[in-house]
Amino acid sequence: MTSETLQAALARADCVHTRAVLDATILRMAAEISRDYTAGERPLFVTLMHGGMIFAAHLAVALDIDVEFDYLHATRYRGTTTGGELRWIKPPQVSLKNRRVLLVDDILDEGKTLLAVRDYCQAADAAEVRVAVLCEKRHDRRVPGIAADYVGVAVPDRYVFGFGMDYHGQGRNLPAIYAL
Repeated sequence: MTSETLQAALARADCVHTRAVLDATILRMAAEISRDYTAGERPLFVTLMHGGMIFAAHLAVALDIDVEFDYLHATRYRGTTTGGELRWIKPPQVSLKNRRVLLVDDILDEGKTLLAVRDYCQAADAAEVRVAVLCEKRHDRRVPGIAADYVGVAVPDRYVFGFGMDYHGQGRNLPAIYAL
């Protein structure tokens, strides 16, 4: 089945957060994160690919602290709009043992992927695992036991895309967040 073009989706989508709102939000989040880490401490900044890439890059350069970078790729979607079983494509390469880890992702929706990734980090003996998400979807379907420590913006319980989130593999680089 061929998906609708990005242009057609944008024509019927609502812009829920503009670039200006996202830029201000990321600066606020960076100040909160920078405040919460001790001077001289070097947390491990782990981006969840692919969705978290754009947000993570903007957040990283806004931080007032030094961080060590790594990334991981775990997915439940594989090009679909509904999640299945978690598939690990690439785990982090840096040892998590005794590290303060900051997981950075695009969205906290139901939370199944973030919960599994957080549990993985804890099982790898991370000293602490915090979660920063650009978006938190507002609904009552979140799995128990997962919450973000740093949240950028709320998004409606609709299909959202842009600023890292895709529409059938398209539109991750859009400078705003849209909802269908």
